[in-house]
Amino acid sequence: MSRTLYFGFLFVFLILLQVFVLNNIQFLGYINPYLYIIFVFVYPLKEKRIPFLFASFMLGLGIDFFSDSGGIHAFSILTIAYLRLFFVKVFFRKYPIDYPFFVLNLEPFGKKFNYVVTLTFLHHFILFSFANFSFQNISHVLLNTLFSSIFTLILYFLSIFIFSKKQ
Repeated sequence: MSRTLYFGFLFVFLILLQVFVLNNIQFLGYINPYLYIIFVFVYPLKEKRIPFLFASFMLGLGIDFFSDSGGIHAFSILTIAYLRLFFVKVFFRKYPIDYPFFVLNLEPFGKKFNYVVTLTFLHHFILFSFANFSFQNISHVLLNTLFSSIFTLILYFLSIFIFSKKQ
């Protein structure tokens, strides 16, 4: 299967999974997983940046369209997609010359964990900050960010463990 077709299927699958399954999970009013951000983690660095940013924006816009959330998903995923290269440089010490050879699953777990956790918390903080848009609700923003990030990370690492090929 070509990479374009694979990422096209992943794009559609993540929208459908988020909209029809994960958006219907509300536990204790704070926990709602946002697994669609996996797209940012698995998209290869060697691909051109502008199409990747456009695809990330369209993914967020698709989630916003079905969730009636006014663009907050598009903004938050576009932000982490844009900052992804910065965090690759910080956590993995990779530079543009290394991007064609970079595969997230081949990196040490500690670095991968820090990278995924940082981008997930950043995404969720931006998402919930714009959803509440008030400093009076900062505790609500922080609780939503913390609990939803933890649940998203658990689902992410479980899905990577279940669906990864044994090498």
